[in-house]
Amino acid sequence: MVRKLLTGSLIAALMAGTASADSLREALVSAYQTNPTLTAQRQSLQATDATVAIAKAAGRPQIAGSVGINRNLAQRGVLDSGGKGPTLSAGADLSVPLFNGGSVKNNIRAAQTRVEAGRATLRAVEGDVFTNAVIAYMDVIRDRAIVELNQNNVKVLETNLEATRDRFQIGDLTRTDVAQSEARLQLGRSQLAEAQGRLTASEATYRQVVGHPPDGLAPPPPLPPLPKTPEEAVQIALADNPDLLAITRSAIAAGYDVRVARAGRLPTLSGVLSNTYVNNLGGNSIPGQPNTGSQSAIGLSASIPIFQGGLPAARIRQAQAEEGQVLEQVVGTERAVVQAARAAFATYDAAQRAIQAQTVAVQANELALEGNRAEQSVGTRTIIEVLNAEQELLNSQVSLVTAKRDAYVAGFQLLNAMGQAEAQDLGLDGGPLYDPLGNYRHVANNWNDWASDPRHPTVSTRTISPAELPANPIVTPGVNSARIETAPPASVDVTTQPVPAGTAPPPPETSPERG
Repeated sequence: MVRKLLTGSLIAALMAGTASADSLREALVSAYQTNPTLTAQRQSLQATDATVAIAKAAGRPQIAGSVGINRNLAQRGVLDSGGKGPTLSAGADLSVPLFNGGSVKNNIRAAQTRVEAGRATLRAVEGDVFTNAVIAYMDVIRDRAIVELNQNNVKVLETNLEATRDRFQIGDLTRTDVAQSEARLQLGRSQLAEAQGRLTASEATYRQVVGHPPDGLAPPPPLPPLPKTPEEAVQIALADNPDLLAITRSAIAAGYDVRVARAGRLPTLSGVLSNTYVNNLGGNSIPGQPNTGSQSAIGLSASIPIFQGGLPAARIRQAQAEEGQVLEQVVGTERAVVQAARAAFATYDAAQRAIQAQTVAVQANELALEGNRAEQSVGTRTIIEVLNAEQELLNSQVSLVTAKRDAYVAGFQLLNAMGQAEAQDLGLDGGPLYDPLGNYRHVANNWNDWASDPRHPTVSTRTISPAELPANPIVTPGVNSARIETAPPASVDVTTQPVPAGTAPPPPETSPERG
């Protein structure tokens, strides 16, 4: 219920932020459609889907054919048939696995469980990509505001220096006052240069994550109501964090791997049907004997391992150690989830209090600066005191802008830690959402040896501009044909290929659990 309330509030907030042409919502849509980290993870999940079909194939009938032409070079004794050939032989064998010690069944269960883990990992990557997009978006807004504040500060300092020089010319101020004003102007220009450098870096990061350079960015919509206590945030995170779900499913799959390894000590049984045809192309030297013949046979084939040099035991110990490793990683991931939820909550709470304090500080510094200027005009304040008041006002304004950015980023990071920063939570409307079940249905129950998919068309976009392309680039169209995007992309359909008619749906146990 808490998840639904938070999700609904977040969707409503993002919907309210779509009035501007370059909103946070559109930045998230662009990242969802074209970010290579996310699109690559979808391909990784599709590769995991195929492991289910690979596991199932081991328990299905196998048909093999053979053809050969042989000529005898020498024959002696009882092996002398009176002819050297050539002899044509052809055969077909059908083998049906009947018992494999449970290895096939457990391999299938392990593969299906890893598919669940892969879907949870895709959820986690979505949340991480969206969090990085929010960070990049807020960094650009913050750094643009700081650049503007510093530009205004430099203009004020330039005006102050001109006024100070004029008053020095008439003997109202000393050379020390002029030097102080000039030094503060150079400090302001240095701060402006540093702010412009940080802005350039933030815009480059935005371009990397979102897929195109930032234009005019609208203020972000308000965040939904967040948990009131860190304990509540941790409870939600432990119930629905996708990283924790993925590692838990991986631990279950590792348990199936141990069972598969144990099956290596058990017998295997197969049903065999074979047919062989032979034709003596050189004719038969024995009168009355036919030149051709055929044979059909049916039976059971059993393999009973007696001694394998310790191989089964080694494989079992290896699988058990790998299971133990993943079980330890479950605890490590759980610790990380708790830390992420508590840290994000603390950062958000601290940033909210900082916003309140810095808002008051800005108002107080504005009043102090106004008073210093008035008192300096009548001779009760010095130039350095006015300059210090201007710097303190700038510092408080920068701190306020930074605190607002920190609060929003921390709030979204908290949503991500709680598993509530994914595409379905954000209600993105840039096209259909990616459906992980589509590819699973397409490949998991495939029986066709000759089925394949076309070469993957690159979905993510490149962020280089034509002016940045070298004459001999390393990445050529033959390697990657991704388009170069210098503006926000149009709607892109990221759904998987259509599901063939008659394909069976996935088994119930493959559905990912939501907290």
